[in-house]
Amino acid sequence: MSFKKSLSENIAVHKKILGLEQPVEKAINKVHEALSTGNKIMMCGNGGSAADAQHLAAEFLIRLRPNVNRVPYPVISLAQDTSTLTACGNDIGFKKIFSRTLEALAKKGDILIVISTSGNSENIIDVVKKAKSKKIFTIGLLGSSGGKVKKNLDLNIIVPSKITARIQECHIFLGHHIFESVENLLIKKKK
Repeated sequence: MSFKKSLSENIAVHKKILGLEQPVEKAINKVHEALSTGNKIMMCGNGGSAADAQHLAAEFLIRLRPNVNRVPYPVISLAQDTSTLTACGNDIGFKKIFSRTLEALAKKGDILIVISTSGNSENIIDVVKKAKSKKIFTIGLLGSSGGKVKKNLDLNIIVPSKITARIQECHIFLGHHIFESVENLLIKKKK
C-alpha cells in the first residue's frame, strides 16, 4: 500500500470518530470522577493494544505533557508485569491473565478500560465480567462492530473500521484526548 493511500485511510477513519463525541465525553467524566475521589484506572489489551494500555498508563503515572508538572495519577496497566502474566498463563490459564490481577487490586469506584480491536479476546471478556462482579465501571476502546465484549461493557467507544492499524491509530488518539481532558479537569480543580 502506498504512503498516500495509508494516510488517506487514517484520515478517513479519524473523520468517522467525530461521531463518538458523546461517549468520549462520558469517558472523560467517569475517569475524572474516579480519580477525583481517590480511585484508580486499570487498563489492559493484547499485543499492540497492551502496548497502548502501557503507553497511556505511563503518561498518567509520569507525565502526559512536558510543560505540565503535576502529581502522578493512579493508572495501572494490567499487562506490565511479565512475571505475573507468565505465572498466570502457565498456572491458571491465559484467559485469566487480566482478571486475576484485577481481582487482587480493584475496588468499587475504580474503572477498567479495555482496549481491543476485535472485542473477542477471551481474556478481555473475562476481565470485564470480573470487573462487573466487583461493581467496577467498564469502558471499551474497541474496533469494527465491538465484538462479543461490547454487550458487557458500561461504555463502548467503537472505532468504525475493520483495519487493525487504523483502529489502533484512533485508539491512541482517543486515549490521549481522554487523558489530556481529564488532566485539565484535575489541574483546574486544584487551583
